[in-house]
Amino acid sequence: MTYYVHKQTALKKFFIFLSFKCFFFYGIECMNAENDSNTWSIKVGNYHLFNIPTFGFPFSNDPVTPTTSGYNFLEAKSRELDLDPDVVEDALLSTPDLVKKYGYPSEVHYVQTEDGYILELHRIARSKCISVLLMHGLLDSYLLHDEGYDVWMANVRGNTYSRNHTKYNTKQAIFWEFSFHEMGLYDVPAIIDYILQQTKQQQLHYIGHSQGTSIFWIMCSERPEYSEKVLLMQALAPVAYLEHARSPVVSFLAFFEEPLGVLLKLIGAHEFLPSSEFLKMFNQIVCDDDSITEAICSNVMFLVAGFDKNQMNETMLPVALGHAPAGASTKQMQHFAQLKKSGYFRQYDYGWIRNHWRYKSSAPPNYQIENTKCRVALHYALNDWLATAQDVERLHQRLPNALGKFKVNYPKFNHLDFVWGINARDLLYNKLIKIMKLVEKNYF
Repeated sequence: MTYYVHKQTALKKFFIFLSFKCFFFYGIECMNAENDSNTWSIKVGNYHLFNIPTFGFPFSNDPVTPTTSGYNFLEAKSRELDLDPDVVEDALLSTPDLVKKYGYPSEVHYVQTEDGYILELHRIARSKCISVLLMHGLLDSYLLHDEGYDVWMANVRGNTYSRNHTKYNTKQAIFWEFSFHEMGLYDVPAIIDYILQQTKQQQLHYIGHSQGTSIFWIMCSERPEYSEKVLLMQALAPVAYLEHARSPVVSFLAFFEEPLGVLLKLIGAHEFLPSSEFLKMFNQIVCDDDSITEAICSNVMFLVAGFDKNQMNETMLPVALGHAPAGASTKQMQHFAQLKKSGYFRQYDYGWIRNHWRYKSSAPPNYQIENTKCRVALHYALNDWLATAQDVERLHQRLPNALGKFKVNYPKFNHLDFVWGINARDLLYNKLIKIMKLVEKNYF
């Protein structure tokens, strides 16, 4: 106990020193949060970006947070916006219960990774049919099942549904010691092996969106034998390079990546949970002052990726907020910031000393995208804040077996429209299914 107290005191002294450095060199202030002496706050200008419990305290006791789930918004706004009670119920139901509600066969499966994480899979089963692994998706899952596919929806570590470990819990820092690198290295291979074992098949379709594509490239880079287990990979808004990403949140995190990274790790912020003022700052940049965009802008996912009001289904918005993937580590967000800052698609940068220890080089190694030997179809949009046309083309040039790039024929189509767009079926999903059928017949 005495050691712990001395350690706390030493860390606080170092934190005070570091806060002066942050203020003078980056314009960042580190202070006690207003009205709460037990909470540290990181301040840029007039905004408190993160309100974080002091050293050693759990960051969150609730696996589903108001910031990321939209639950609080639904309860506060349902009467004001005259929302259909059925829509509100859909938003609050778990994914398996939602699938079951609409008459589809719903199954829940659990997979353990090599490093001990327990992942929850949701299946809309259709026996003896080709399996499709979605990373991540919900609405298009029904369409795929109707088209005769056995649909599996995955949840990677840290996600709302995958917050268990054989040794650790979410209150421990070591649980959050991962980036999307570990998702590609451990989670996706474990999920693929489990599905193929359950279905007695040799291959499956993989449809990834955003980070769901990033972790696929990582899997193929580090464990290239898994390419042979994928019949076709369809990448929606594919993310590898972020050099030209236009997201204000990603740009902000990239600019302050180094000082924020040190501070967040120092004070024990391991799960990425932005404060309400962090969201408020970007609301002013991204959002309009009306009830619909208020809902969107209470969710950090929309602020990172952007949105298109013309393709935003206002009726389904509560469902989108209720089922948006929640849960990320600060290391995960730092890794994305590093990709933006460096312009490379490479492993996590620990700094040149630790890089030498881990990688035997001062810089982290680049991912070997060329190891992706399976057939790949890239789907992109011109109004995408994250997966820009320039960065998608750079990715395309490195894929050895790309079937092609397919631009969504709607100029305002955005990063999240790939999943939630009103016309996503006509603009995108029908093409996806057509390509799947052609590949199955070896026309590609």
